[in-house]
Amino acid sequence: MKEDLQKVAEIISNSKSMIAFTGAGISVESGIPPFRGPDGLWSRCDPKCLDLDYFHLNPKDSWLAIKSIFYDFFGEAKYNGAHKVLANFEEKGLLKAVVTQNIDNLHQEAGSKTVYEFHGNSQKLVCLQCGKNYVPSEVNLDELPPKCVNDKKILKPDFVFFGEGIPETAYRKSLQAARNADVVLVIGTTGEVMPAATIPTEAKRNGAVVIEINTEESNYTESITDFFLQGKASEILMEIDELIS
Repeated sequence: MKEDLQKVAEIISNSKSMIAFTGAGISVESGIPPFRGPDGLWSRCDPKCLDLDYFHLNPKDSWLAIKSIFYDFFGEAKYNGAHKVLANFEEKGLLKAVVTQNIDNLHQEAGSKTVYEFHGNSQKLVCLQCGKNYVPSEVNLDELPPKCVNDKKILKPDFVFFGEGIPETAYRKSLQAARNADVVLVIGTTGEVMPAATIPTEAKRNGAVVIEINTEESNYTESITDFFLQGKASEILMEIDELIS
């Protein structure tokens, strides 16, 4: 892998419009499990709590599960070395954008500025009636479901539920970034969730070099990946960062 790491470091150093495409795997080292798999969140709770129709019909039940997962459990998570290296790449002018499937806000907390959140962000709440935005710390989550101060209507986490469309702006900007990219870092994702999974493929179609960092092979590995670096994202990215520095 050492030769591949050196080659990847050179490619990144010479890139003009690199993007990163990240999934749940980049946040596992922060203590956030993926949704799928034997140890995933769906093995612990019922996915219906994030079904949009169920949420409208049973907001209190949905919110009990949402609070437990996203605000009690995830609330303690901190960004890790992989998030920080990507923020450093952006600061150095090597990375143009992060396209993430994650909703944990850890890229921003690590210092990344240009982040396209394909599935929204758990650290934002929105009123379903008037559209007013809140951050969770502004809201009393001991009284569920939380309600808007303006119209007393229910607040919803501003991430994509089952039965809900991808935010149009994030989708458009992600596709544009992929089409302009000369390098794409694929980090911590299996490539199974659509339509997000099309982003690296779109970059490849437009001539980008695909560098995949995953603990296991993904749907991309044998189809579009040019360099497959197997291991923990933080360890591999920090090695690459050292080689570039």
